Amino acid sequence: MNNNKIKILIADDHAIVREGLKQVVAEEKDMIVAGEAENAETIMNLLEKEKWSIVILDINMPGRNGLEILKDIKQLYPDLPVLILSMFSEEQYGIRAIKAGASGYLKKVSAPDELVKAIRKIVNGGKYITETLADKLADTLGQIKNELPHEKLSDREFEIMCSIAQGKSAEEIADELAISINTFYTYRNRILEKLSMKSNVEITQYVIRNKLIDF
Repeated sequence: MNNNKIKILIADDHAIVREGLKQVVAEEKDMIVAGEAENAETIMNLLEKEKWSIVILDINMPGRNGLEILKDIKQLYPDLPVLILSMFSEEQYGIRAIKAGASGYLKKVSAPDELVKAIRKIVNGGKYITETLADKLADTLGQIKNELPHEKLSDREFEIMCSIAQGKSAEEIADELAISINTFYTYRNRILEKLSMKSNVEITQYVIRNKLIDF
């Protein structure tokens, strides 16, 4: 294998998404998708075995979510750039991803047009941040002292809050995240406590009011 090639590791739990991303970069002569992973364990095994130019990481992974995996990667491989790929808006996860060490954040719908450009910018030492996300990051700099309630939530709590607001049942959320129902309710109780709320309806209203998800 040519050592000058940009060596890409794609991490997404859907094979069809990984195949689509591979096709996007297939025509680039200096890029190669040399590894694929569908869960956190496979990602960490591949990182240990080989040297990579960039990791493209889906935020919605089974078990440990993308932000948790991102933090693990940055702890063990601080110089390895990670591009977060997500179906969610910048408002929902973009700021958290950048603060956790991501070199860029790209919505999946934008990948066909922007993925190659994002990879090139990041491997050359830059950050790939949309104008929307740049504005949000600028806003947060002025809000540090006036932290919004949801910013006190952990990444997992934030993820569950958004799932509740989307109308998913406790069983659906527990199944998606590979956690027990009891664990789900533990997280839900923490969310209610941190947000000073009493019901899923209040959670949903809060998420809509703060535009944390796209409906």
